[in-house]
Amino acid sequence: MTTSTPYPGVYVQEIASGVRTITGVATSITAFLGKTRRGPVDRATVVNGFADYQRIFGGLSPDSTVSSAVRDFFANGGGQALVVRVAPGAVKATLARLTRPAATPVGKATAAETAADTGTDLVLVAAEPGSWANQLTAAVVYDTTMDLTEVATRLGTTADTLFNLVVTDGGTGQQETIRNVTVTGSARRLDDVLQAESRLVRVPDTPGLPAQRPKETTAGQPLAVAEADAGTDGGDLTEDDYTAPALQATHGGLYALDQADLFNLLCIPPPVAGGDTPPGVYQAALAYCVRRRAVLIVDPPGGMTVATAATALSGLRLTGPDARNAALYYPRLLQSDPAAGGRLGTFPACGVIAGVIARTDASRGVWKAPAGLDAALTGTADLAVGLTDAETGELNPLGVNCLRSFPGAGLVVWGARTLRGADQLADEYKYLPVRRLALHIEESLYRGTQWAVFEPNDEPLWAQIRLNLGAFMQGLFRQGAFQGTTARDAYFVKCDRETTTADDVNLGRVNIVVGFAPLRPAEFVILQIQQIAQA
Repeated sequence: MTTSTPYPGVYVQEIASGVRTITGVATSITAFLGKTRRGPVDRATVVNGFADYQRIFGGLSPDSTVSSAVRDFFANGGGQALVVRVAPGAVKATLARLTRPAATPVGKATAAETAADTGTDLVLVAAEPGSWANQLTAAVVYDTTMDLTEVATRLGTTADTLFNLVVTDGGTGQQETIRNVTVTGSARRLDDVLQAESRLVRVPDTPGLPAQRPKETTAGQPLAVAEADAGTDGGDLTEDDYTAPALQATHGGLYALDQADLFNLLCIPPPVAGGDTPPGVYQAALAYCVRRRAVLIVDPPGGMTVATAATALSGLRLTGPDARNAALYYPRLLQSDPAAGGRLGTFPACGVIAGVIARTDASRGVWKAPAGLDAALTGTADLAVGLTDAETGELNPLGVNCLRSFPGAGLVVWGARTLRGADQLADEYKYLPVRRLALHIEESLYRGTQWAVFEPNDEPLWAQIRLNLGAFMQGLFRQGAFQGTTARDAYFVKCDRETTTADDVNLGRVNIVVGFAPLRPAEFVILQIQQIAQA
Protein backbone atom coordinates (compact mmCIF):
# COMPACT_ATOMS: atom_id res chain seq x y z
CA MET A 1 0.00 0.00 0.00
CA THR A 2 1.35 3.43 -0.98
CA THR A 3 1.87 5.88 1.88
CA SER A 4 0.91 9.52 1.34
CA THR A 5 3.90 11.82 1.94
CA PRO A 6 2.57 15.41 2.16
CA TYR A 7 5.50 16.76 4.20
CA PRO A 8 9.23 16.01 4.59
CA GLY A 9 9.94 13.66 7.49
CA VAL A 10 9.94 10.05 8.65
CA TYR A 11 6.88 7.88 8.06
CA VAL A 12 6.22 4.61 9.93
CA GLN A 13 4.09 1.89 8.39
CA GLU A 14 3.21 -1.55 9.82
CA ILE A 15 3.33 -4.45 7.37
CA ALA A 16 1.54 -7.74 8.00
CA SER A 17 3.95 -10.62 8.58
CA GLY A 18 1.72 -13.21 6.92
CA VAL A 19 1.92 -15.45 9.99
CA ARG A 20 -1.43 -16.99 10.89
CA THR A 21 -1.09 -19.38 13.79
CA ILE A 22 -2.88 -22.70 13.36
CA THR A 23 -4.16 -24.08 16.64
CA GLY A 24 -4.70 -27.79 17.03
CA VAL A 25 -8.32 -28.74 17.73
CA ALA A 26 -9.44 -30.71 20.76
CA THR A 27 -8.96 -34.45 20.43
CA SER A 28 -11.29 -36.16 22.92
CA ILE A 29 -14.66 -34.41 23.02
CA THR A 30 -17.05 -37.36 23.27
CA ALA A 31 -20.67 -37.44 22.09
CA PHE A 32 -23.22 -39.74 23.77
CA LEU A 33 -26.53 -40.61 22.14
CA GLY A 34 -29.55 -42.29 23.71
CA LYS A 35 -32.25 -42.18 26.37
CA THR A 36 -31.79 -40.11 29.54
CA ARG A 37 -34.05 -39.48 32.54
CA ARG A 38 -34.72 -35.88 31.54
CA GLY A 39 -33.11 -33.04 29.59
CA PRO A 40 -33.58 -31.29 26.25
CA VAL A 41 -34.57 -33.62 23.40
CA ASP A 42 -32.64 -33.79 20.10
CA ARG A 43 -30.17 -31.13 21.17
CA ALA A 44 -26.43 -31.57 21.60
CA THR A 45 -25.76 -30.29 25.12
CA VAL A 46 -22.26 -29.67 26.48
CA VAL A 47 -21.51 -31.43 29.77
CA ASN A 48 -18.25 -30.68 31.61
CA GLY A 49 -18.59 -33.15 34.47
CA PHE A 50 -20.94 -35.71 35.91
CA ALA A 51 -22.39 -33.08 38.23
CA ASP A 52 -23.37 -31.18 35.08
CA TYR A 53 -24.99 -34.32 33.70
CA GLN A 54 -26.95 -34.85 36.92
CA ARG A 55 -28.19 -31.27 36.87
CA ILE A 56 -29.26 -31.28 33.22
CA PHE A 57 -30.16 -34.91 32.49
CA GLY A 58 -31.20 -36.23 35.89
CA GLY A 59 -28.27 -38.47 36.88
CA LEU A 60 -28.13 -42.26 36.90
CA SER A 61 -31.23 -44.13 35.85
CA PRO A 62 -31.86 -47.87 35.40
CA ASP A 63 -33.61 -47.05 32.12
CA SER A 64 -30.65 -45.08 30.74
CA THR A 65 -27.48 -46.82 29.59
CA VAL A 66 -26.21 -43.38 28.56
CA SER A 67 -26.16 -42.27 32.21
CA SER A 68 -23.73 -45.03 33.23
CA ALA A 69 -21.59 -44.46 30.11
CA VAL A 70 -21.24 -40.74 30.89
CA ARG A 71 -20.41 -41.57 34.52
CA ASP A 72 -17.68 -43.95 33.35
CA PHE A 73 -16.33 -41.38 30.89
CA PHE A 74 -15.70 -38.77 33.55
CA ALA A 75 -14.51 -41.33 36.11
CA ASN A 76 -11.76 -42.45 33.70
CA GLY A 77 -10.43 -38.99 32.86
CA GLY A 78 -12.88 -37.55 30.33
CA GLY A 79 -12.98 -33.77 30.11
CA GLN A 80 -15.92 -32.68 27.96
CA ALA A 81 -18.95 -34.53 26.61
CA LEU A 82 -21.88 -33.80 24.33
CA VAL A 83 -25.12 -35.53 25.27
CA VAL A 84 -28.06 -35.95 22.88
CA ARG A 85 -31.29 -37.16 24.47
CA VAL A 86 -33.41 -39.33 22.17
CA ALA A 87 -36.99 -39.55 23.46
CA PRO A 88 -39.55 -40.19 20.69
CA GLY A 89 -43.13 -40.09 21.91
CA ALA A 90 -42.25 -38.59 25.30
CA VAL A 91 -44.94 -36.27 26.72
CA LYS A 92 -44.63 -33.21 28.92
CA ALA A 93 -46.52 -33.22 32.22
CA THR A 94 -49.09 -30.45 32.80
CA LEU A 95 -49.59 -28.70 36.15
CA ALA A 96 -52.95 -27.19 37.12
CA ARG A 97 -55.13 -26.92 40.21
CA LEU A 98 -56.73 -30.25 40.98
CA THR A 99 -59.86 -28.91 42.71
CA ARG A 100 -62.96 -29.99 40.80
CA PRO A 101 -66.71 -30.04 41.43
CA ALA A 102 -67.82 -32.83 43.75
CA ALA A 103 -69.00 -34.93 40.81
CA THR A 104 -65.44 -35.25 39.46
CA PRO A 105 -62.83 -37.04 41.61
CA VAL A 106 -59.75 -34.99 42.48
CA GLY A 107 -56.85 -35.74 40.16
CA LYS A 108 -58.99 -37.03 37.28
CA ALA A 109 -59.64 -33.77 35.44
CA THR A 110 -57.52 -32.65 32.53
CA ALA A 111 -55.69 -29.33 32.63
CA ALA A 112 -58.05 -27.79 30.08
CA GLU A 113 -61.09 -28.77 32.16
CA THR A 114 -59.45 -27.47 35.32
CA ALA A 115 -58.60 -24.14 33.71
CA ALA A 116 -62.17 -23.76 32.49
CA ASP A 117 -63.56 -24.41 35.96
CA THR A 118 -61.25 -22.06 37.85
CA GLY A 119 -61.61 -19.00 35.63
CA THR A 120 -58.46 -16.89 35.42
CA ASP A 121 -56.14 -19.57 36.79
CA LEU A 122 -52.67 -20.66 35.86
CA VAL A 123 -51.62 -23.73 33.86
CA LEU A 124 -47.98 -24.76 33.50
CA VAL A 125 -46.14 -27.53 31.65
CA ALA A 126 -42.87 -29.26 32.47
CA ALA A 127 -39.83 -27.74 30.82
CA GLU A 128 -38.93 -31.09 29.27
CA PRO A 129 -40.91 -34.25 28.46
CA GLY A 130 -40.75 -37.32 30.64
CA SER A 131 -42.11 -38.92 33.78
CA TRP A 132 -39.50 -37.09 35.86
CA ALA A 133 -41.95 -34.14 36.14
CA ASN A 134 -44.91 -36.07 37.56
CA GLN A 135 -44.03 -35.02 41.10
CA LEU A 136 -43.80 -31.30 40.31
CA THR A 137 -45.96 -28.88 42.26
CA ALA A 138 -46.25 -25.11 42.00
CA ALA A 139 -47.65 -22.54 44.43
CA VAL A 140 -48.79 -18.98 43.69
CA VAL A 141 -47.77 -16.71 46.59
CA TYR A 142 -48.76 -13.09 47.17
CA ASP A 143 -45.92 -11.28 48.96
CA THR A 144 -47.49 -9.21 51.77
CA THR A 145 -44.31 -8.84 53.81
CA MET A 146 -43.01 -5.82 51.91
CA ASP A 147 -44.16 -2.79 49.96
CA LEU A 148 -43.95 -3.67 46.27
CA THR A 149 -44.92 -0.21 44.99
CA GLU A 150 -41.37 0.72 44.03
CA VAL A 151 -40.79 -2.62 42.30
CA ALA A 152 -44.09 -2.34 40.42
CA THR A 153 -43.33 1.22 39.30
CA ARG A 154 -39.96 0.13 37.97
CA LEU A 155 -41.65 -2.68 36.03
CA GLY A 156 -44.34 -0.39 34.66
CA THR A 157 -47.22 -2.09 36.46
CA THR A 158 -49.05 -2.01 39.82
CA ALA A 159 -48.36 -3.91 43.03
CA ASP A 160 -51.61 -5.87 42.86
CA THR A 161 -50.46 -7.62 39.65
CA LEU A 162 -47.24 -9.05 41.16
CA PHE A 163 -46.91 -12.53 42.64
CA ASN A 164 -44.26 -15.17 43.35
CA LEU A 165 -44.23 -18.67 41.89
CA VAL A 166 -42.64 -21.47 43.95
CA VAL A 167 -42.00 -24.68 42.00
CA THR A 168 -40.93 -27.88 43.78
CA ASP A 169 -39.67 -31.16 42.34
CA GLY A 170 -40.90 -33.78 44.79
CA GLY A 171 -38.58 -36.39 43.31
CA THR A 172 -35.31 -34.57 43.92
CA GLY A 173 -36.29 -31.89 46.42
CA GLN A 174 -35.18 -29.14 44.03
CA GLN A 175 -37.10 -25.89 44.49
CA GLU A 176 -37.27 -22.70 42.44
CA THR A 177 -38.71 -19.40 43.62
CA ILE A 178 -39.58 -17.01 40.80
CA ARG A 179 -40.22 -13.61 42.39
CA ASN A 180 -42.22 -10.55 41.34
CA VAL A 181 -43.73 -11.80 38.11
CA THR A 182 -46.87 -10.74 36.27
CA VAL A 183 -49.24 -12.12 33.66
CA THR A 184 -49.51 -8.75 31.91
CA GLY A 185 -46.97 -6.92 29.81
CA SER A 186 -43.87 -6.05 31.84
CA ALA A 187 -40.18 -6.89 32.11
CA ARG A 188 -41.19 -9.72 34.49
CA ARG A 189 -43.89 -11.31 32.37
CA LEU A 190 -44.18 -14.88 33.61
CA ASP A 191 -43.74 -16.78 30.34
CA ASP A 192 -40.58 -14.85 29.45
CA VAL A 193 -39.13 -15.18 32.95
CA LEU A 194 -39.73 -18.94 33.10
CA GLN A 195 -38.12 -19.38 29.70
CA ALA A 196 -35.01 -17.58 30.90
CA GLU A 197 -34.77 -18.66 34.55
CA SER A 198 -36.62 -21.91 35.25
CA ARG A 199 -35.31 -25.42 34.69
CA LEU A 200 -38.60 -27.00 35.72
CA VAL A 201 -41.68 -25.40 34.13
CA ARG A 202 -42.93 -23.27 31.24
CA VAL A 203 -46.17 -21.53 30.26
CA PRO A 204 -47.91 -23.56 27.50
CA ASP A 205 -49.13 -21.98 24.27
CA THR A 206 -52.62 -23.24 25.18
CA PRO A 207 -54.29 -21.90 27.29
CA GLY A 208 -51.35 -19.51 27.78
CA LEU A 209 -51.32 -16.88 30.51
CA PRO A 210 -54.54 -15.95 32.33
CA ALA A 211 -55.91 -12.45 31.83
CA GLN A 212 -55.54 -11.57 35.50
CA ARG A 213 -53.21 -12.49 38.34
CA PRO A 214 -53.90 -16.13 39.31
CA LYS A 215 -55.44 -16.73 42.69
CA GLU A 216 -53.14 -17.40 45.61
CA THR A 217 -52.49 -21.01 46.58
CA THR A 218 -54.04 -22.07 49.85
CA ALA A 219 -53.12 -25.13 51.90
CA GLY A 220 -53.59 -28.32 49.87
CA GLN A 221 -54.30 -26.47 46.61
CA PRO A 222 -51.00 -26.19 44.73
CA LEU A 223 -50.76 -26.61 41.00
CA ALA A 224 -49.92 -30.27 40.46
CA VAL A 225 -49.92 -33.01 37.82
CA ALA A 226 -53.21 -34.84 37.41
CA GLU A 227 -53.24 -38.46 36.39
CA ALA A 228 -54.67 -37.52 33.00
CA ASP A 229 -51.85 -35.02 32.38
CA ALA A 230 -48.87 -37.11 33.50
CA GLY A 231 -45.64 -37.00 31.54
CA THR A 232 -44.32 -40.11 29.82
CA ASP A 233 -40.86 -41.22 28.67
CA GLY A 234 -41.94 -42.74 25.36
CA GLY A 235 -41.30 -46.30 24.27
CA ASP A 236 -38.08 -48.27 23.84
CA LEU A 237 -35.76 -46.85 21.21
CA THR A 238 -35.70 -48.41 17.77
CA GLU A 239 -33.26 -48.02 14.90
CA ASP A 240 -35.45 -45.37 13.26
CA ASP A 241 -35.45 -43.30 16.44
CA TYR A 242 -31.71 -42.83 16.02
CA THR A 243 -31.16 -42.60 12.29
CA ALA A 244 -34.39 -42.39 10.28
CA PRO A 245 -33.84 -40.36 7.07
CA ALA A 246 -36.50 -37.85 8.15
CA LEU A 247 -34.35 -36.95 11.15
CA GLN A 248 -31.69 -35.42 8.91
CA ALA A 249 -34.02 -32.60 7.90
CA THR A 250 -35.12 -31.91 11.47
CA HIS A 251 -31.66 -32.46 13.01
CA GLY A 252 -33.02 -35.11 15.36
CA GLY A 253 -31.52 -38.29 16.75
CA LEU A 254 -27.95 -38.82 15.56
CA TYR A 255 -28.19 -35.72 13.39
CA ALA A 256 -28.70 -33.47 16.40
CA LEU A 257 -24.89 -33.49 16.45
CA ASP A 258 -25.10 -31.18 13.41
CA GLN A 259 -25.53 -28.47 16.05
CA ALA A 260 -22.13 -29.29 17.59
CA ASP A 261 -19.08 -27.52 16.26
CA LEU A 262 -16.74 -30.42 17.04
CA PHE A 263 -16.68 -33.89 18.54
CA ASN A 264 -13.97 -36.54 18.25
CA LEU A 265 -15.47 -39.73 19.70
CA LEU A 266 -19.01 -41.11 19.49
CA CYS A 267 -20.61 -43.57 21.92
CA ILE A 268 -24.06 -45.11 21.34
CA PRO A 269 -24.74 -47.50 24.24
CA PRO A 270 -27.44 -50.17 23.81
CA PRO A 271 -30.98 -48.75 24.11
CA VAL A 272 -31.72 -51.04 27.09
CA ALA A 273 -29.49 -52.59 29.73
CA GLY A 274 -28.15 -55.94 28.56
CA GLY A 275 -29.22 -55.30 24.97
CA ASP A 276 -27.35 -54.50 21.76
CA THR A 277 -27.16 -51.36 19.69
CA PRO A 278 -28.79 -52.16 16.32
CA PRO A 279 -26.19 -52.74 13.57
CA GLY A 280 -28.04 -50.26 11.34
CA VAL A 281 -27.48 -47.53 13.93
CA TYR A 282 -23.76 -48.27 13.99
CA GLN A 283 -23.58 -48.22 10.19
CA ALA A 284 -25.27 -44.81 9.94
CA ALA A 285 -23.19 -43.50 12.84
CA LEU A 286 -19.95 -44.65 11.20
CA ALA A 287 -20.81 -42.85 7.96
CA TYR A 288 -21.61 -39.75 9.99
CA CYS A 289 -18.32 -40.03 11.91
CA VAL A 290 -16.39 -40.16 8.65
CA ARG A 291 -18.01 -36.90 7.54
CA ARG A 292 -17.25 -35.28 10.90
CA ARG A 293 -13.70 -36.68 11.24
CA ALA A 294 -14.61 -38.56 14.42
CA VAL A 295 -14.14 -42.11 15.72
CA LEU A 296 -17.00 -44.45 16.63
CA ILE A 297 -16.46 -46.63 19.72
CA VAL A 298 -18.35 -49.88 19.14
CA ASP A 299 -19.68 -52.20 21.85
CA PRO A 300 -19.72 -55.82 20.66
CA PRO A 301 -22.97 -57.83 20.62
CA GLY A 302 -23.79 -59.21 24.05
CA GLY A 303 -23.70 -62.80 22.83
CA MET A 304 -20.29 -62.53 21.18
CA THR A 305 -17.61 -64.99 22.29
CA VAL A 306 -14.07 -65.61 21.14
CA ALA A 307 -15.31 -68.49 18.97
CA THR A 308 -18.04 -66.42 17.33
CA ALA A 309 -16.10 -63.16 17.00
CA ALA A 310 -15.64 -63.36 13.24
CA THR A 311 -19.36 -64.04 12.71
CA ALA A 312 -20.34 -61.23 15.10
CA LEU A 313 -18.11 -58.75 13.26
CA SER A 314 -19.65 -59.74 9.95
CA GLY A 315 -23.11 -59.14 11.43
CA LEU A 316 -22.20 -55.57 12.36
CA ARG A 317 -21.28 -54.89 8.70
CA LEU A 318 -18.79 -52.16 9.65
CA THR A 319 -16.47 -52.76 6.73
CA GLY A 320 -14.71 -50.92 3.94
CA PRO A 321 -12.46 -47.85 4.25
CA ASP A 322 -14.96 -46.18 6.61
CA ALA A 323 -14.11 -48.80 9.24
CA ARG A 324 -10.87 -46.89 9.81
CA ASN A 325 -13.00 -44.56 11.92
CA ALA A 326 -14.28 -47.25 14.27
CA ALA A 327 -12.80 -49.33 17.08
CA LEU A 328 -14.38 -52.27 18.92
CA TYR A 329 -13.54 -53.37 22.48
CA TYR A 330 -14.33 -56.76 24.03
CA PRO A 331 -15.64 -57.90 26.53
CA ARG A 332 -18.25 -55.92 28.47
CA LEU A 333 -17.67 -54.82 32.06
CA LEU A 334 -18.98 -55.85 35.46
CA GLN A 335 -19.77 -52.79 37.58
CA SER A 336 -21.77 -51.90 40.65
CA ASP A 337 -25.36 -51.18 39.65
CA PRO A 338 -26.95 -48.50 41.88
CA ALA A 339 -30.39 -49.41 40.57
CA ALA A 340 -29.93 -52.98 41.86
CA GLY A 341 -28.75 -52.12 45.35
CA GLY A 342 -25.08 -52.14 44.39
CA ARG A 343 -25.04 -55.64 42.94
CA LEU A 344 -22.75 -56.24 39.98
CA GLY A 345 -24.30 -55.78 36.56
CA THR A 346 -23.03 -56.00 33.00
CA PHE A 347 -22.36 -52.65 31.31
CA PRO A 348 -21.04 -51.61 27.88
CA ALA A 349 -17.45 -50.43 27.84
CA CYS A 350 -17.72 -47.47 25.44
CA GLY A 351 -17.84 -44.78 28.17
CA VAL A 352 -14.83 -46.22 30.00
CA ILE A 353 -12.85 -46.49 26.75
CA ALA A 354 -13.65 -42.88 25.79
CA GLY A 355 -12.44 -41.76 29.22
CA VAL A 356 -9.18 -43.73 28.87
CA ILE A 357 -8.61 -42.19 25.42
CA ALA A 358 -9.21 -38.69 26.82
CA ARG A 359 -6.84 -39.35 29.72
CA THR A 360 -4.13 -40.64 27.37
CA ASP A 361 -4.53 -37.66 25.05
CA ALA A 362 -4.11 -35.25 27.96
CA SER A 363 -1.02 -36.93 29.38
CA ARG A 364 0.79 -38.23 26.28
CA GLY A 365 -0.88 -36.91 23.13
CA VAL A 366 -3.27 -38.16 20.47
CA TRP A 367 -0.42 -40.11 18.80
CA LYS A 368 0.00 -42.37 21.86
CA ALA A 369 -1.99 -45.61 21.73
CA PRO A 370 -4.69 -45.58 24.45
CA ALA A 371 -3.62 -49.02 25.64
CA GLY A 372 -1.07 -50.71 27.86
CA LEU A 373 -0.49 -51.07 31.58
CA ASP A 374 -1.13 -47.34 32.11
CA ALA A 375 -4.54 -47.56 30.40
CA ALA A 376 -6.33 -48.77 33.54
CA LEU A 377 -10.13 -49.07 33.74
CA THR A 378 -11.41 -47.06 36.70
CA GLY A 379 -14.69 -47.89 38.44
CA THR A 380 -14.86 -51.40 37.03
CA ALA A 381 -15.05 -54.44 39.31
CA ASP A 382 -14.25 -57.10 36.72
CA LEU A 383 -14.65 -58.16 33.11
CA ALA A 384 -17.66 -60.10 31.90
CA VAL A 385 -15.23 -62.56 30.28
CA GLY A 386 -11.66 -63.19 31.36
CA LEU A 387 -9.37 -63.52 28.34
CA THR A 388 -6.15 -65.51 28.08
CA ASP A 389 -3.13 -64.77 25.91
CA ALA A 390 -4.24 -67.44 23.45
CA GLU A 391 -7.74 -65.95 23.17
CA THR A 392 -6.28 -62.49 22.73
CA GLY A 393 -4.16 -63.97 19.96
CA GLU A 394 -7.34 -65.02 18.18
CA LEU A 395 -9.13 -61.68 18.54
CA ASN A 396 -6.28 -59.23 17.88
CA PRO A 397 -5.71 -60.33 14.24
CA LEU A 398 -9.42 -59.66 13.61
CA GLY A 399 -9.10 -56.03 14.72
CA VAL A 400 -10.83 -56.61 18.09
CA ASN A 401 -9.28 -54.71 21.00
CA CYS A 402 -9.21 -56.78 24.16
CA LEU A 403 -9.73 -55.71 27.75
CA ARG A 404 -7.48 -57.74 30.05
CA SER A 405 -6.73 -58.29 33.71
CA PHE A 406 -3.09 -58.52 34.81
CA PRO A 407 -1.70 -59.08 38.31
CA GLY A 408 -0.50 -55.81 39.76
CA ALA A 409 -1.86 -53.70 36.89
CA GLY A 410 -5.54 -54.61 37.27
CA LEU A 411 -7.96 -54.15 34.40
CA VAL A 412 -6.43 -52.49 31.34
CA VAL A 413 -7.01 -51.83 27.64
CA TRP A 414 -4.89 -54.30 25.67
CA GLY A 415 -5.43 -53.36 22.04
CA ALA A 416 -5.20 -50.32 19.77
CA ARG A 417 -6.58 -51.28 16.37
CA THR A 418 -9.33 -49.88 14.21
CA LEU A 419 -11.92 -52.10 12.58
CA ARG A 420 -9.63 -52.01 9.52
CA GLY A 421 -6.95 -53.55 11.72
CA ALA A 422 -7.41 -57.15 10.65
CA ASP A 423 -4.05 -58.54 9.58
CA GLN A 424 -5.36 -59.75 6.21
CA LEU A 425 -6.44 -56.21 5.22
CA ALA A 426 -2.97 -54.65 5.66
CA ASP A 427 -4.58 -51.21 5.91
CA GLU A 428 -2.39 -48.13 6.40
CA TYR A 429 -4.77 -47.03 9.17
CA LYS A 430 -4.56 -50.31 11.02
CA TYR A 431 -3.78 -48.59 14.32
CA LEU A 432 -6.13 -46.28 16.19
CA PRO A 433 -3.52 -43.66 17.23
CA VAL A 434 -2.35 -43.29 13.61
CA ARG A 435 -5.91 -42.76 12.41
CA ARG A 436 -6.74 -40.30 15.18
CA LEU A 437 -3.55 -38.32 14.53
CA ALA A 438 -4.48 -38.06 10.85
CA LEU A 439 -7.99 -36.87 11.75
CA HIS A 440 -6.52 -34.34 14.17
CA ILE A 441 -4.22 -32.92 11.49
CA GLU A 442 -7.02 -32.85 8.91
CA GLU A 443 -9.46 -30.99 11.17
CA SER A 444 -6.84 -28.55 12.45
CA LEU A 445 -5.60 -27.66 8.97
CA TYR A 446 -9.16 -27.47 7.60
CA ARG A 447 -10.01 -24.84 10.19
CA GLY A 448 -6.63 -23.15 10.06
CA THR A 449 -6.66 -22.47 6.30
CA GLN A 450 -10.08 -20.83 6.01
CA TRP A 451 -8.36 -17.45 5.74
CA ALA A 452 -6.91 -18.45 2.35
CA VAL A 453 -10.30 -18.56 0.63
CA PHE A 454 -10.61 -15.74 -1.96
CA GLU A 455 -6.97 -14.64 -1.47
CA PRO A 456 -4.98 -13.95 -4.69
CA ASN A 457 -3.86 -17.35 -5.92
CA ASP A 458 -0.15 -16.87 -6.55
CA GLU A 459 3.26 -17.38 -4.98
CA PRO A 460 2.76 -14.97 -2.02
CA LEU A 461 -0.30 -17.00 -0.93
CA TRP A 462 1.51 -20.31 -1.40
CA ALA A 463 4.46 -19.06 0.64
CA GLN A 464 2.16 -18.05 3.50
CA ILE A 465 0.46 -21.44 3.39
CA ARG A 466 3.82 -23.25 3.53
CA LEU A 467 4.91 -21.04 6.42
CA ASN A 468 1.80 -21.49 8.52
CA LEU A 469 1.20 -25.19 7.90
CA GLY A 470 4.90 -25.90 8.33
CA ALA A 471 4.87 -24.16 11.72
CA PHE A 472 1.94 -26.29 12.85
CA MET A 473 3.56 -29.54 11.71
CA GLN A 474 6.86 -28.52 13.31
CA GLY A 475 5.06 -28.03 16.60
CA LEU A 476 3.70 -31.59 16.43
CA PHE A 477 7.16 -32.90 15.51
CA ARG A 478 8.73 -31.21 18.53
CA GLN A 479 6.10 -32.84 20.77
CA GLY A 480 7.09 -36.26 19.45
CA ALA A 481 4.12 -36.97 17.19
CA PHE A 482 6.17 -38.16 14.18
CA GLN A 483 8.97 -40.55 13.34
CA GLY A 484 12.40 -39.27 12.35
CA THR A 485 15.25 -37.33 13.91
CA THR A 486 14.84 -34.28 11.66
CA ALA A 487 11.86 -32.37 10.31
CA ARG A 488 12.75 -33.51 6.78
CA ASP A 489 12.30 -37.13 7.89
CA ALA A 490 9.08 -36.43 9.82
CA TYR A 491 6.84 -34.35 7.56
CA PHE A 492 6.57 -32.14 4.50
CA VAL A 493 4.30 -29.32 3.29
CA LYS A 494 4.19 -28.68 -0.44
CA CYS A 495 2.30 -25.82 -2.10
CA ASP A 496 3.83 -24.37 -5.24
CA ARG A 497 3.61 -24.47 -9.04
CA GLU A 498 4.01 -28.23 -8.99
CA THR A 499 0.89 -28.80 -6.87
CA THR A 500 -1.09 -25.87 -8.30
CA THR A 501 -0.86 -25.66 -12.06
CA ALA A 502 -1.97 -22.79 -14.30
CA ASP A 503 -5.18 -24.74 -14.99
CA ASP A 504 -5.82 -25.01 -11.24
CA VAL A 505 -5.33 -21.26 -10.88
CA ASN A 506 -7.83 -20.64 -13.67
CA LEU A 507 -10.30 -22.89 -11.85
CA GLY A 508 -9.76 -21.04 -8.56
CA ARG A 509 -7.98 -23.92 -6.83
CA VAL A 510 -4.93 -24.02 -4.62
CA ASN A 511 -3.61 -27.52 -3.90
CA ILE A 512 -1.69 -28.31 -0.71
CA VAL A 513 0.05 -31.63 -0.05
CA VAL A 514 0.92 -32.49 3.54
CA GLY A 515 2.71 -35.71 4.45
CA PHE A 516 3.75 -37.11 7.82
CA ALA A 517 5.52 -40.18 9.18
CA PRO A 518 3.34 -41.50 12.02
CA LEU A 519 4.49 -43.36 15.08
CA ARG A 520 3.07 -46.86 15.22
CA PRO A 521 2.64 -48.63 18.57
CA ALA A 522 5.09 -51.34 19.62
CA GLU A 523 2.40 -53.99 19.53
CA PHE A 524 4.82 -56.91 19.72
CA VAL A 525 7.98 -56.71 21.85
CA ILE A 526 10.36 -59.54 20.98
CA LEU A 527 13.18 -60.45 23.34
CA GLN A 528 15.97 -62.66 22.02
CA ILE A 529 17.97 -64.28 24.79
CA GLN A 530 21.15 -66.19 24.14
CA GLN A 531 23.30 -68.14 26.52
CA ILE A 532 26.95 -67.24 26.36
CA ALA A 533 29.16 -70.29 25.99
CA GLN A 534 32.06 -70.38 28.45
CA ALA A 535 35.50 -70.88 26.94
